[in-house]
Amino acid sequence: MNSNLSNSRQAALACLTRWHEGRAFAETLVDRECSRLSLSPADRHLVQALVFGVLRNQSWLDHVIGTLRQGRLDMNVRLILQLGLCQLFLLGMADHAAVYETVNLAPSRLRGLVNAILRNALRKEKAILAEREKLPLHILYSTPRWLVGKWTAQFGPEAARKLLQWNNTTPRIYVRANSLIPLNETPEGLIPLGGVPGWFSVEGLLPLKEINSGALYVADPSTRYAIDLLAPQPDEEILDACAAPGGKSAAIIAATGGKARLTATDLHEHRLPVLRENLARYGSPSVATAQADWALPCPPQWEKRFDAVLLDVPCSNTGVIQRRVDVRWRLNPEEIRRLAALQRTILENASRAVRPGGRLVYSTCSIDAEEDGLLVREFLKDHPEWTLKEEKLVLPQEEKSDGAYAALLICA
Repeated sequence: MNSNLSNSRQAALACLTRWHEGRAFAETLVDRECSRLSLSPADRHLVQALVFGVLRNQSWLDHVIGTLRQGRLDMNVRLILQLGLCQLFLLGMADHAAVYETVNLAPSRLRGLVNAILRNALRKEKAILAEREKLPLHILYSTPRWLVGKWTAQFGPEAARKLLQWNNTTPRIYVRANSLIPLNETPEGLIPLGGVPGWFSVEGLLPLKEINSGALYVADPSTRYAIDLLAPQPDEEILDACAAPGGKSAAIIAATGGKARLTATDLHEHRLPVLRENLARYGSPSVATAQADWALPCPPQWEKRFDAVLLDVPCSNTGVIQRRVDVRWRLNPEEIRRLAALQRTILENASRAVRPGGRLVYSTCSIDAEEDGLLVREFLKDHPEWTLKEEKLVLPQEEKSDGAYAALLICA
């Protein structure tokens, strides 16, 4: 058998083992392990497909294992079986290769057990797949029961099902053209998005040359709504309060033809060099950058200074579960409540940076009301000097993009 495939499966098992130890996010683990092993792009793709496939379908895979083997299994064997079933039922790999390579992941004393369970799964394949659609949603789509219930109550049963289904599909990659650094020609493999000028879907390899030059940058189309609502104008004083790594700052500069007077801040000082580097590459070298913790009161020198503020707050990421596969397993109701409290504090403090007559766009990549519309309305209730002008909730299964929320607030 191909040793590269064996290495890829070993790498996937290592990533899943470390993920269960709680050491890092899945995408970080995949990147580190593939870099450590100097895997080729094709092998990296396989590792990611295996790791993400298991995490997207963890509850269903465990359910299948439970129907095939009664009793307790140690974590290592369970992860090996998850990888094997993922290859057989989700990735469509050849049966003999998937079984052989998966069995070889197990310690010698357990290879017979792993082989027997996987062969039994193949014999029962039709029954296993026929049962799948009849399972409860939290098992079928491997999403915590509380989150399924939350979305069902918020969006209705049919929309919740479509959202869960969407979250378990592979995300597309999109790029946005930078008007400050025009493309000489459109790279091969970029498909224009209908009705969204300057945006492209990437088919195949990333156009690294154009990305490195700043002519294109990777972003999801859902990010455009916050910029559209902000409607930045030339010569305005604008604050991007939670700016790193700089995509929205670059979009603000591009929207004004490079003529906005932009200040970009971030909580983490170590992210500022990357922010400056990215903005320089995007043709925006004159942006002022600074460290700022907006959980603290607005610095006196910034009070009532800005015509417009973009406030893209830290959030639960429930709108980007398709792209960030392990978010569902890291979240809990208490964390959403904690984040909502932090978001409200940040909104209170950053709103003080807006001059009378100015505007603020509050945005998240969450689709949960506590972090979005409900939070904004609670803020407005306590601040009659502010008015909600417009808001946009992007549901990923409807727009076939990341989920997002943006609200335009006007200061009297």
